[in-house]
Amino acid sequence: MSAPAHTTVSPPDHDICISVRSVTRVFGKRVVLENVDLAVRLGEIFGLLGPSGAGKTTLVRLICGLDLPNRGEIRLLGVPMPRLDMFGRIGYMAQSDALYNELTARENLTFFASLYGMRGAALKRRIAGLAELLRLRDDLNKPVHQYSGGMKRRLSLAIALVHEPEVLVLDEPTVGIDPELRASIWEELRRLSARGVTVLVTTHVMDEAEKCDRLAMIRNGGIIACGTPDELKRAAGGQSMEEAFLHFGGAAS
Repeated sequence: MSAPAHTTVSPPDHDICISVRSVTRVFGKRVVLENVDLAVRLGEIFGLLGPSGAGKTTLVRLICGLDLPNRGEIRLLGVPMPRLDMFGRIGYMAQSDALYNELTARENLTFFASLYGMRGAALKRRIAGLAELLRLRDDLNKPVHQYSGGMKRRLSLAIALVHEPEVLVLDEPTVGIDPELRASIWEELRRLSARGVTVLVTTHVMDEAEKCDRLAMIRNGGIIACGTPDELKRAAGGQSMEEAFLHFGGAAS
């Protein structure tokens, strides 16, 4: 696999929230990630951009400590992963909704919040605020099996946010969500970032990649370019993220 076509200088260690060093993950004979290096700053919105099957989901699962690399090291907030006592500092929204369909949305939120020791009036206020943000207020007492796909995505995001994590990892969070709500979700991600929350988001949508502070383009299990959206477009000599992705993809093949 060839070296990345363009890479920004890694930030100083004390500024790094997520550190991925020489990580390789193999399933059987299939190499899903190969020699991946990545550094995400504290309070940054960092995007992983790439097509389905590029290795984005495998990478975020490794970062969250839900899987182990065959080689390499991952650190989160300076701590080698995986480590059980770090899970409370992470909010993870998977690509597939992990919900209890027979419970109501409120019961789902209450259950997952209880895993982090949340209860009482503070939890009620938190649920009410998230329901307002994600337009679930009128459906909180409805069983999840009655929810549409888009509503389940919103509930999954609420669960990832409920314990106010320091690091938010979102795997294609806006799939199936209407454009207006998508815009409000990105506004909230920007507010969280301003408060110091580190946000890592995977996407294959180019206009969402434009909203990230920095992003890494992933193809065939490797990072082909990394930088700000403007840096990547300038380096590719193009006007759009699509042109940049095609440019770097061709350079890496």
